[in-house]
Amino acid sequence: MSTAGFNSQNGTGTGQTYANGPSQNPVALQQLPGVSYSMTHQPPYNPMQAKAPSPPGPGLYPSGPYQPVPPVSSYQPGPPLSSYPTPPGQPLLTRPPLGGPPSHTPPQSASPSPGPRLPPAQATPPPPVSSSSYYSSPQQPQPMAPAWQYNTAPPPSGPPTSMNTPPRGPVANHVNPAASSTAPPPSSAAYSSAPQAHVSHSATQPLGPRMPPTSVHGYTQPGAAPPPMNPIAPHTYQPNRAPYGPPPTGPPPTMKPTPPPTGPPMANATPPPPKADGTVAGNGPQAPNSYNHVDNKMAGLPQPGPPGRHLGHYPSLPPGYQNTSTPHNATSPMHPAMQAATQPYTQAPQPYQQPPVGPGPAQLSPSLAAMSLQSSTPEALRVVNLLQDRNLLPPSPIPAPTPCLPQDLQKINCNPEVFRSTLTSIPQTQSLLNKAKMPLGLLLHPFKDLSQLPVVTSSTIVRCRSCRTYINPFVSFLDQRRWKCNLCYRVNDVPEEFMYNPVSRSYGEPHKRPEVQNATIEFIAPSEYMLRPPQPAVYLFVLDVSHNAVETGYLNVFCQSLLDNINSLPGDSRTKVGFITFDSTIHFYNLQEGLSQPQMLIVSDIEDIFLPTPDSLLVNLNECKELVQDLLKSLPTLFEKTMETQSALGSALQAAFKLLSPTGGRMSVFQTQLPNLGVGALQSREDPNQRANAKDIQHLSPATDFYKKLALDCSGQQVAVDLFLLSAQYCDLASLGCISRYSAGSIYYYPSYHHQHNPSQVECFQKDLKRYLTRKIGFEAVMRIRCTKGMSIHTFHGNFFVRSTDLLSLPNVNPDAGFAVQMSIEENLDDMQVVSFQAALLYTSSKGERRIRVHTLCLPVVNSLSDIFAGADVQAISGLLACMAVDRSVTASLSDARDAMTNAAIDSLTSYRQSVLTIQQPGLLAPACLRLFPLFILALLKQKSFRTGTSTRLDDRVFAMCQLKYQPLIYAMLMIHPALYRVDDLTDEGALNINERTIPQPRLLQLSVEKLCREGAFLMDAGTVMYLWIGRNCHPNFLTQVLGVPNYAAVPDNLYMLPELDTAESQRTRAFIGWLRDQRPFFPSLHVIREESQRKASFMQNMIEDRTESALSYYEFLLHLQQQISK
Repeated sequence: MSTAGFNSQNGTGTGQTYANGPSQNPVALQQLPGVSYSMTHQPPYNPMQAKAPSPPGPGLYPSGPYQPVPPVSSYQPGPPLSSYPTPPGQPLLTRPPLGGPPSHTPPQSASPSPGPRLPPAQATPPPPVSSSSYYSSPQQPQPMAPAWQYNTAPPPSGPPTSMNTPPRGPVANHVNPAASSTAPPPSSAAYSSAPQAHVSHSATQPLGPRMPPTSVHGYTQPGAAPPPMNPIAPHTYQPNRAPYGPPPTGPPPTMKPTPPPTGPPMANATPPPPKADGTVAGNGPQAPNSYNHVDNKMAGLPQPGPPGRHLGHYPSLPPGYQNTSTPHNATSPMHPAMQAATQPYTQAPQPYQQPPVGPGPAQLSPSLAAMSLQSSTPEALRVVNLLQDRNLLPPSPIPAPTPCLPQDLQKINCNPEVFRSTLTSIPQTQSLLNKAKMPLGLLLHPFKDLSQLPVVTSSTIVRCRSCRTYINPFVSFLDQRRWKCNLCYRVNDVPEEFMYNPVSRSYGEPHKRPEVQNATIEFIAPSEYMLRPPQPAVYLFVLDVSHNAVETGYLNVFCQSLLDNINSLPGDSRTKVGFITFDSTIHFYNLQEGLSQPQMLIVSDIEDIFLPTPDSLLVNLNECKELVQDLLKSLPTLFEKTMETQSALGSALQAAFKLLSPTGGRMSVFQTQLPNLGVGALQSREDPNQRANAKDIQHLSPATDFYKKLALDCSGQQVAVDLFLLSAQYCDLASLGCISRYSAGSIYYYPSYHHQHNPSQVECFQKDLKRYLTRKIGFEAVMRIRCTKGMSIHTFHGNFFVRSTDLLSLPNVNPDAGFAVQMSIEENLDDMQVVSFQAALLYTSSKGERRIRVHTLCLPVVNSLSDIFAGADVQAISGLLACMAVDRSVTASLSDARDAMTNAAIDSLTSYRQSVLTIQQPGLLAPACLRLFPLFILALLKQKSFRTGTSTRLDDRVFAMCQLKYQPLIYAMLMIHPALYRVDDLTDEGALNINERTIPQPRLLQLSVEKLCREGAFLMDAGTVMYLWIGRNCHPNFLTQVLGVPNYAAVPDNLYMLPELDTAESQRTRAFIGWLRDQRPFFPSLHVIREESQRKASFMQNMIEDRTESALSYYEFLLHLQQQISK
């Protein structure tokens, strides 16, 4: 298998180092007196506030009709849907006539069902399903469930409290040392720390002339690119609106497929019963700047419901996809999902050419009015009837939508794999954003491995004197000597040194320097960016050696992997390593130079832990490598006869913290059971009988605050903790995970790990560990996200500690970590044409260099709802909603989170129908860019994190939630909506050629058993796991040429890797699977399953479009949405 996906390093390869001309005095780093961070503003709409009948406040969605400012050229969708003119460069996409009969009538369930039957298929529209047909016991309407407020900072839920254990010792090398005095968050609920105050950057300096207001209308699609994805709407914000009911949960009615309605929907259907209670559980006292400022108020969502009928019973889908996207680029070496994200950079010119914008890309002064919508409707706004157009899944992965910017700006905009917004067109006002009912937020992958990263060495890093923004491609040069900041509009002088361009070796062209030509750039920082000398790379391994741990056999794999990769650990001549093992006692290892063999030192007083020889437990790797290797060779046999069953994890972590505190570094903890001795001891909270319990799941929050408090201590000392959990039993990941979550660490989870019984997990562990040990790492890092004046950030998602309102403390940063932030609009943006966002990550490299990686994203400002919808990014919205729902599950309840997600779809489609569509038609209508939104919401409701009615181990559920919060969007989406391919007929047609390998490119299939056939073989890629499903009548050629077995019955039960056969079919299949694996930083296991395999249930649970015993099919879910929208 190619290891390309594992070996890439940041800033290497083609990155070029620029050396600057004569040195000038560096810009001072202190915040200037002209800058203030104002903490008060009108509260924008919060999707999580309870829906009360009180009149809307200034920040809530108004309940009356909305009168927007008339746009310069308003979107007028003229005649009926099918007669929209096609935009240039787009194929004319037709759709079947409304009310067309289904192609066949699916069979009816044989088993009787308590609810009344729906009428048979007919041309007239059926009435919306009444509550009696959806619910086994209809209830009386009750108060509304809480509503999700996306775009506001939730108010603090209690008085701020300070904790007794503030971070100690030296502060991170950040510009603003004063920020570190902020107390860490209290140790209350795991994900639920207090909301963070908004930060609005306002400068007292004169702002200079502002740009004239313009409507950036008409979301232009580049070339024939696939339409952009859908945004997610917030929840109900109209206080007087009838409550949504949860989706049905009782036994299913026996349903015949209902044809798409053609007449007006009937209005007399009884609404389903609402959620009982809209209150939100309090989170206890919270500090003002703690990590999860969760939106504490989310809306009630319907719950998918009735069990029963056989899967896949809506009318069969006509062949071919109606909404086809651009054919896959046959020369791209990337996975389609990755390629999709970068596609804006490789596509044909946009159909609407923008006028040139002055001498350089940094000039934004000319009017952008030329981008107003022309006579035709953009593809993103093409109306889709979801109940009729069933083939909506494009055949290849969906690219990120391209912001509607002038082409020269778009060419240099930040790569969406690194920096992506849920809305690529920013509304002018908060009220307009509230009206659109979609969340506004950013998704970041800031330390991603990049093949081309410009690196600049300079004694002067040019920044705005007022708001400290780094100079970037979207600033304006007033002349050669002055530039205007694109965030606060302050006019700054160009330093003399910046006049010299190191690339062209010319003088007098500051707008051509690399800093102004690249939206992603890395600076090697001068000494004023350091509060102390850069720390060395320090790695401490903390290993469980109890009887349970030895039984799993993980110690052999760990020791061998570290021996194999010890020379590849990132670092320099100062790199240090150390080891601690533990069971009921703590074992240290003296590795001091001069010893003939490692010395074990045992501390049995776990209540008052101390370091036996503080100076010889962390040793220089280069000087003591032989002793370290001796220890790794002897460790597995040292404990093979142990009978110790207890685990004093808490005391081991305290010892490790004491050892790492003087320097900072990375602590890698390997644990195989529930800690049951000393501080941090836990008791099992899982009741196996409750795993499938319908409504609410208990114990998603931590049982103790010990691990969170210790994580905050670690964060203060620049120590990050990574947790590897290898266990067959419940380990309370909800509690243990806090040690990584608040110290910016990672969590790896291998359920049922055993070296003999579960070889596929062993393979995953080996591959993940190799990547973990050798990947790039940044130490003592901080990240700050800035945005244009008038916008503010209020909630962060990911693993970190929020040190001050917009500063994330990251003791370690790794290239596989993703982050998300929610935003709101504090001041009207009506005098701006574009807004910018900048993420700056300051870190120490493993070689001891202080570096700053800066990403800048520029987006247009629009003043019409149609433009906002046209720029919606459905994947980014789904990813942000998933983060919000995880927080909601912990702070309130799982059912509240499920309700809120369903209401997100209802509200956005309602807003679109009421405010954008000018011709009201029957059916469930969505813009093309939102056509997959209901599918992704249903996928989330059926995802391991949020599903109900299916037996799900508590640790599995908590780990799935951690993944949604921590994984970059591109990987999280596969965990939400897996990819399904048919692989028994792979061909070289349309294949990629990478490193002399041919990679087939099969098309994506819908997640329904309707797409499976017994004659085929199908690969499902669910992100962290892959399934190869073999049909009972699979062609013998595939069985022999790919699996190496003579017939179906000979396929082994636990096959987890494909044999390397010298056949074209085997090479194609292995190349395709290997290529999928190479595209991600973790190693997905492969399970070959037959129709009678035990793992078939896991495979079928990912068939999102089919009915399960506890959840609706996709078609039923669409009917439920239509019923709620048409109320």
